[in-house]
Amino acid sequence: MLTKKISVIIPAYNIEDLIIRCVDSVCNQTYPAELLEVIVVDDGSSDNTYARVQEYIEKHERLGLEGEVSADPGASSWPHVILLHQENGGSSKARNLGLSAATGEYIGFVDADDYIDSHMYESLMKAIIKNSTEKEPVLMAQVSRNEIAEDGTRLPDVCIPPSSEITVTGAEHFRTLLMHTGDASFCTKLTSRKLFEGECKGFPEGELNEDFYLMIHMLKNVKRLVILPSQYYHVFYRSGSNSRKKKDQKDYFPPVFTDIVRNSDVARGLVKKSFPELSEVAMRFCLIQRLDYLLHIPISKMNRKNKFYKDNVVGFLRRHLNEIKTNKYLTKKNRTYLILLAIAPATVRRIHAGLKGL
Repeated sequence: MLTKKISVIIPAYNIEDLIIRCVDSVCNQTYPAELLEVIVVDDGSSDNTYARVQEYIEKHERLGLEGEVSADPGASSWPHVILLHQENGGSSKARNLGLSAATGEYIGFVDADDYIDSHMYESLMKAIIKNSTEKEPVLMAQVSRNEIAEDGTRLPDVCIPPSSEITVTGAEHFRTLLMHTGDASFCTKLTSRKLFEGECKGFPEGELNEDFYLMIHMLKNVKRLVILPSQYYHVFYRSGSNSRKKKDQKDYFPPVFTDIVRNSDVARGLVKKSFPELSEVAMRFCLIQRLDYLLHIPISKMNRKNKFYKDNVVGFLRRHLNEIKTNKYLTKKNRTYLILLAIAPATVRRIHAGLKGL
C-alpha cells in the first residue's frame, strides 16, 4: 500500500515553451494525488514561464471544483501544485528553495525541459517498499533514462539500463560514477528526505555539476540503492544550455568542464576518507576528467595566463605520469592521449584538430 508523501521539485528558468509539458507529466502520475506535491520554482525568468505555470494551476483548480480527474485513466485526481519565485540564482538555489518548502518523506526532481513517464514515481516507491526492511529501509531508488534530441530523435543511451531490477551499495554506485557508467542525476531518483541533512542538506550553489557533487557526498549514507531498468525519465537536449557549446561560439568554453575537474578532485578526497578501496578508480576518474577538459578547451585558452589550465590540469598530468602509465582502468588510447597532452598539450590539440578536420 502506498502511504508515503512525495515532493517533486522543478526548477524553471526561461522555459515557457516546455514547462507545461514537464509539469503535466509530473501531475499525471499513477501515484495517489493526495500523496504527491509538485513544487515549481521560477528562477527569475524574464519570459512567461511563471505566468504559464500560474495559468496551469488556476485551470486545474477550476476543473477540480467541477470534478474533473486526470486525462490519464490510470492516474489519480490532481496533486497539489505550488509555484514559488526567486530572483535569478541558478538551478541549485532554486532546488534548495524547493527543498525548504517540501513536506514529502521522499523527494524527486525533474528538470523543466525534461518529462517523465506516468508510472515513474509509483514504480520507484513500490521498489523502495519491496526492498526495505523495518531495520533497514531503502533511502534511494532510481529509474533508467533515455535521451531525446531537439528534433525528437532518440540519442544513444548515456547510461545503459540494467537488464532487470538490481540493488547496489552506495560504494558500488560510487564506483560506477567514477567509471562513467552510473547515473549521478537526482532527477532519475526518489530520495529519502532523511538524506538531505548535515553536509548534504542542499545543492552547492554556483556549480554546474551540482548533482554529482551532492550525490558522492550522500552515498556514504546509502546502504542500498535500487535501480530499475524502465526508462521512465526522458532527457530533452536543447542547444545552448549551460553545459553545451553553441555552434556559433568558436572560443566559448562551457564552465561545466572546469567544474568536472574540480569535482573529480573532491571525489578523490572522499574516496581517500570513506572508500579507500576505490583509490585507483578515483585516480582514473581524475585523469579522464582532465582529458575531457583538454579535448574541449579552445586552443586560444591554452596558455600560461590560464592558471587553472596550467596548474590544475596540465600540471596534474605531469605530476601523475607514473599513474597514467600504470593505472589498469585506463585504455591504451587514454594513456597515449594523456601522456602526449601532458608533454605538449597545445601542439597535440592542434594536431588533433587537424586530424578531425576542425
